[in-house]
Parts: sequence; C-alpha cells; structure tokens
Amino acid sequence: MPSSVQVRPQILAAKKRLVDARTRLRQQHDQGSPGIQVCARLTDMLDTIVLDVYEAAISKLAEHGDNTWMSEITLVPHGGYGRRDVAPFSDVDLMLLHAPSVGSHVRDVAKRLVMDLCDAGLDLGFSVRTPGQACSLGRTDPVIFTSLVEARYLAGSIKLFNQFESRFRRSVRRRVARLIDTVRESRREERRQYGKTVFLLEPNIKRSPGGLRDLQLLRWIGFARFGEADANNLRRMNVLSSHDQVRLRNATDFLLRLRNDLHFHTGRAHDVLDKSEQLRLAERYGYLGREGLLPVEQFMQEYFHHTSEARSVVSHFATRVRPRSWWTSIAAPLFSHRSESDYRVGPIHIRATRKGQERLRGDLAEVLRLLDLANLYNKWIDVDTWNTIRTAMEDVQRVEITPATAQRFLSILSQPGRLGDILRKLHQLRVLEKIVPGMKHARCLLQFNEYHKYTVDEHCIRAVECATEFLRDPGPLGDAYRSIKRKRTLHLALLLHDLGKGYSEDHSDVGARLAWNTADLLQLGQRESEKLVLLVHRHLALSHLAFQRDTSDESLIVQFAVEVGTPDALKMLFVLTCADLAAVGPGTLNDWKVEVLTDLYLRTMRHLAGDAPSKGLDQWLEKKRNSVRDCMQGREATDWMEQQIEVLPISYLRWTSTEQISEELTRLENLTADTAEAWARYLPDHKAVQFTVGAFDQATPGIFHKLTGALTGRGLQILAADIYTLRGGLVLDRFYVHDPDFQGVPPENRLNEIRHDLVHALMDPDATPSFRRIWNGDSMRTSEVRNRVALPTRVNIDNSTSDRYTIVDVFAHDRMGLLYTITRTLFELGLSVAVAKIETYSDQVVDVFYVSAEGDAKVQDEDRILHIKSCLLNAIENMREVAQAESSAARCGEKND
Repeated sequence: MPSSVQVRPQILAAKKRLVDARTRLRQQHDQGSPGIQVCARLTDMLDTIVLDVYEAAISKLAEHGDNTWMSEITLVPHGGYGRRDVAPFSDVDLMLLHAPSVGSHVRDVAKRLVMDLCDAGLDLGFSVRTPGQACSLGRTDPVIFTSLVEARYLAGSIKLFNQFESRFRRSVRRRVARLIDTVRESRREERRQYGKTVFLLEPNIKRSPGGLRDLQLLRWIGFARFGEADANNLRRMNVLSSHDQVRLRNATDFLLRLRNDLHFHTGRAHDVLDKSEQLRLAERYGYLGREGLLPVEQFMQEYFHHTSEARSVVSHFATRVRPRSWWTSIAAPLFSHRSESDYRVGPIHIRATRKGQERLRGDLAEVLRLLDLANLYNKWIDVDTWNTIRTAMEDVQRVEITPATAQRFLSILSQPGRLGDILRKLHQLRVLEKIVPGMKHARCLLQFNEYHKYTVDEHCIRAVECATEFLRDPGPLGDAYRSIKRKRTLHLALLLHDLGKGYSEDHSDVGARLAWNTADLLQLGQRESEKLVLLVHRHLALSHLAFQRDTSDESLIVQFAVEVGTPDALKMLFVLTCADLAAVGPGTLNDWKVEVLTDLYLRTMRHLAGDAPSKGLDQWLEKKRNSVRDCMQGREATDWMEQQIEVLPISYLRWTSTEQISEELTRLENLTADTAEAWARYLPDHKAVQFTVGAFDQATPGIFHKLTGALTGRGLQILAADIYTLRGGLVLDRFYVHDPDFQGVPPENRLNEIRHDLVHALMDPDATPSFRRIWNGDSMRTSEVRNRVALPTRVNIDNSTSDRYTIVDVFAHDRMGLLYTITRTLFELGLSVAVAKIETYSDQVVDVFYVSAEGDAKVQDEDRILHIKSCLLNAIENMREVAQAESSAARCGEKND
C-alpha cells in the first residue's frame, strides 16, 4: 500500500527510539533505579511511540473522505501496560474502543496500527471492541475482566472512554461476589500450573504463588469490591492496613526489579528464576552469605520472604472483603453452639463473640486457646475472628511464654485435626518463631539442591502435616501413629527436626540444642525433654540404617534398638522418618521406601518388645527356604539347589519372592565359569527396571564396576543395587534403573540390547564403557549450576560398624559415570565389593560399599585407608574437571553454530 511505504521511515525511527530507550533504561536499572520507576519510564516511552504511530495512522486515513468517525474511537492501554508496570520485553496490550456506528472505518485503523506497531518492534496484544462488547466479555471471562480493570485513556475520544468506564463499573458492582470468586478460581488454576506453594526451587516471578500475579489479584478484587484497585487508595479507605500496605509495596519493588533484570539480561520476556539466574542475581546484588549459608541461599531467603508476605496479605484480603450472603448471616447463629462462653462453633467455622474478640486482642494465651478449640473441633476460624487475631498480633514484638501459653501450645500439638494449617497460620503471624525460636532462623531458608523442594520452615510444617495424614493409613505406619499416646512430642520433634540447617555445624547437633532450649521454654518434664532431643538429634538414624547399611547383620539392629531405648520412642522415630521423607517433595516417600522402613521398624521392635528375635528369625528363614523348595515348578530341588538354598543370604531371602528365587536358581544352575546371564523385569510400583546378572567372580574379576559401566553407557540412571554372593563363587548382582528414554515399560528390544551389553561387559576383557553426552542449553546450565554450588565430595571410611567389612561412604553430586568411576577405583585398589547400597537424591548420591581386601579381610592399615580415601576423591574430582571442560567446549560449539 503506498501510504505504508511513506510511513515506513517514521516506523523505523520509532523502532530505533524503542531500542535506544531500552538501552538507557538498562543503564538506569544497572545504576540502581527502583523497579517501579524503570517500568513507569518504559511506559511513558511506549506511550510516546504508540501515540506517534496512532496519530500518523489517523492523519493518513483522514486524507480520504469523511473523518467524523475519528471522534468515535479511543485507544485504551490495559493489562500491565495500562497499569504502568510493563516489563522491558513484555507484551503491550491495546484495545481500540469504538462506537458501534463506525465499525467499517475502524478496521482500516486497526490493520494499520497492528502492522506499524509490530514493525516498530512491539510484542502487541491488540483487540477491537465496542464498549458493550468489552463489558460483556469482562463479565464472563476472568482474564479479560482483570485486564480491563487496568484500562486507562491514551488517545481519541475521552467521552467514549468515560462511557465505557462508567458502564464497566456498573456491570462489576452488580456481580461483585461472583467476579471475586471467578478471579480467585482463575488464579488458583494458574497456581496449580505454576506450583501450589510459594517455596518453589525455580519460581516464576510473575505466576508462581506470591508473585506479581498475586499482587495484581489484590488490585482486581479491590476494584470489584470497592471500585478502587490502587493499594494506597485502599489503605485510605481503611480496607487495607498500613502494615499490609508496606509489605505489598516492598514485595512489589523487589519483584519488579528482579523481573526487569531477567528481561534485560536475556533480551526477551523471561520470568523464570532458574538456578543459574539465582546464582547470577545473588552475585550481582552483593549477597555475601555467611557461615553455613551460601550467598544464593541468602538471596532466595529474601525472595521467599517477600513472596510469602504477599501471598499471606492477598489471601487474607480476598477472604475478608468477599461479600457474604444474607443466608450465611442468618444461618450462622442458628446452626452453631457456644463453646467456653466466648466462642461459637458452627458447621464449618468457629468464631469469637464480641466478648471473645476483646479477649483475643493482645493475649497470646487466649489466641492459642481459640486455635486449640479450632483444632479440637476440626473447624476453620471465621474470617472476622481471624482478622481480629491478625491485627492484634501484628505489633507484638516480644512474647512471654507463661505456663498458660506453653500449655495451650502443647495442647494444640496434641491433636492432629487442623494442626498443619494452625501452625502455618501461627508462622504467618510470626508468633510461632516466638514460641519455637529456631523457626525465625529457618524462615524462608532455601537449601540450594535438587533434593529438597521446599524451604526449611515449610518442610518442617509439611512434615507435621504428613504425620497427621498417617492417621488414615491402614498399614503398620498408621498403626504406629495411632498408637502413640503423647503425639505432641512427635509433632514438636517434626517441627524442630531440620531447624539446625543453615549453620556451619551438623544440623542434627544444632537441632539437639534447639530441642533442649524449646523443651525448657515450654516447661516439658525431664523424660519428655530427653525423648524430644533424641528424636531431633537422631532423626536420620532409621533412614541411615535402612538405606546405607546392610541390615541383614542382626547386630546392627540390636545396636539401634539399644540406642532408641523404648518401643514408644521407636514408634515416634519410625513415623518421624516417614513424615520427613514425605515432606521432601511429591513421590519421595514411595511404597518401596515404606516397605524397607517398616521391615526395619518391626525387626527392631521385636528386640524392644522382648519377642526373641533370633529364634523368630531362624524360624522365618527356614519357612522361607521351604517355600522356595515348594516352588520348584513341580520338581524336586537338585543337590546343587539344596546347597544354594541352605546358604542363601538373609537379605536375598527377605527381599525376593519365593517364585523369583526359584526362577533365578533355575537360571543359574547350568551357568559355567566362562558364561554369564542377564535378565530384566519391569517393576510398575517403582517405575523402574530390575536387571539381574549371574556370573562367577573368580572367572570375571571386577564384575560390579563392569556392570555399572554397561548400564551407565546406555544412559540409564542406577537407583539402587544389591550384590548377593552364593555358594561356589557365584555372584548375583541386581540393579534397579530408570530409563530416561522411555516412559513406562521399555520395549523388549531395548531390554534385550541392555542384557547383551551386560553379558558382553563381563565376557569381553577389552570391553570399556562409553558414556553418552547429550549437550543442550538446559543440561549445560544445570551442569554449570551444580559445579558452582556443589558441596565438597566426602568419602568416609567406617571400620567399626561391621565385623567383616570396611564400609566406604561416598557423598557426591550425581553425574554421568560416577558410580562406574567409584567402583572401578575400588577394584583397582584391590578391594572387593560385597554389599552396595546406592541412593540417588535428584542431584546428590550417597553410595555405600561394604568392601574387603585380599583374603576377605577388613582394611586395617591406617595408611591404606587414607590412600583409599585420597584415590576416590581424586577420581571424582577428575570427573568434575572433565565435565566442566566438555561443558565449556559444547557451549563454544553452540555459540559458533
């Protein structure tokens, strides 16, 4: 079109102006300008560009014929652009509002505007509507409603804009409750997509809970309820407290600055605060960290502080201002009963009477009394009552823990009810940290690894919640929880168990001191205090024994039983361990882990309950061996099988079904010294493949490391491994692996290829594994992050736990080929692996090896022990350096491409 050719130089100039403006704003941002100020200046610049393009388009179209239609259109920014907090590379949302009578002219204006503004470099969101259409869509679509709340006038007919705004407000007033519910549900759906909790490892600054969307939610609800979106005006209307206003302002400043930084750094719309960005921003903003706390953890602690504050304020505001139906006001007194004269308990809520509200103001013991009742009756606290509590507690700086306060808090801890919700509310009020002082240090404290999904304080409260959910568990775990008479000790231990993190000392040692201090503050008796300290100090003992030690050694179970001391303490430790794992993140406590922990719990309980465990064990083993004999596929066991059955390892008998033992012995019976066999089965409950390999160790030295190399070379993640030594030098190695190339059951040809590789690795003396590398942007960033924050690799040598073996514990960040490197190093050091316990926690591994030297002897020489430790550390460090070099080379190649 000829006219667009004439305008093109003007559009190119606008594009250059946009680039120059972003460059200037980047400089201002780098110099420390507040986020809202940068956004406002960017909005002003965008206004100038949009106005110039709009006026050029209008003037060009006005040259042709009648131009009276120009007084019937209006240009309306909305969404973030309308709100004036648009980020550097965000979309620019514009609506061309027009009277119904000028629709034919508007199409030409819209077409030209879209073309010119996009050519100028804007990411445009554009709509053309009449006032009636806009209002109608705003009533039914929550996204359009929230966007129109932010609408402002930019150009064209001010009369038309005022008509639209007046009509939109009238439409909103008639549907306040429904609109608030619709907007909140839309936000809940967004949270479900981007994470239900504030405390995410890699949050989306805009959409994750507590992010900018929650700050905007308050504006939208404020507009719907009071006709006012601005927090300052809501404060002047006395519907938002000054304390909440300050918290929202601080969160807004912090998040807008972060978002601007992400946009400027990437040169595009980017709102995800991933690990690499967390490291960069922590360094950029000068976080120094402190002993026991990384700079990035300190930075994320501030991030979570602001987002949790925002989430709390907005959630409370939304609940409090929603209009209640007349039916609720009438029915509440009719269907409630008075409790302790000051409170009324209804079908859903518990609320304070007028006299009760007076007593709640400034009296923590009374607040705890109400929370105790809410927990006892399993009721929510009425919104007006909660607002009274919240207002009263805002200015409380110091709390005296009187005997009445302590007893009320302990009473709350005694009942499962709504315990998790109540603890979280107390934490939001900053009251919990005054009763349990360690919570203040743990507030919003991030553990910068892939294993823990939540901050320390959130993890501890979730652990309490997980324990209370065991109340409905039908198995031994539920039985154990239900049978605990004094549940307050367990719940308090769960609340305390990880609060020692973030210090230079071992967190269990710090936790023990915090437990003593808390017990003293709450005036617990001596015996309960000692039990609390034991649970906190040794909260990892059961999982350590279950997953990092060979529990077929009955002497370890006896030692553990002596350490725990009583059946009641063991029940609590069992429940605590399971709740701790469940609170790490979804899927961490799986059926297999519950099974292993339950078995260890029951075996230990036999010792504490005086159930003659050794005699019971012998009877159980004989019964299991007879079951294997009965399962020999309708034929009698041969002499060879009888000999094997008699000496099958306890751990093999315990964790392998009789049918599988029978099948595997049948496979192994005809195996010769120069052959090996491998087979596979998919385990749907564990979502893993079990590979089992049989071979003779004398004919094939270094079996274990060769097999790990073959599996890793195929790109498989080894989740766990077992080594069983049978009669006659026969070895059965079992691996549980995840195949990232397939979801669900891998195809048969894939399993056959891996089985072939396993046998080939043992039969071919020249076979060496080849570890595949898949380099892409995400994997390189992940590798870089891990290398920058990886805790030092640790190798511990334990010579006291086992009478027969030296135990080697390796703690390291996971990487391709790590297990192969460790096991090969052990082989080259002349050590034979008898038992292996492999545990992978996302980006961390804890590998445990029971090893012996020549002649099946323990390693006793101190110099040799130091040499083993040094060689393992060097081998793992060399792996890290090679990985870094390959990562750098891959990045260079990617840039060159």
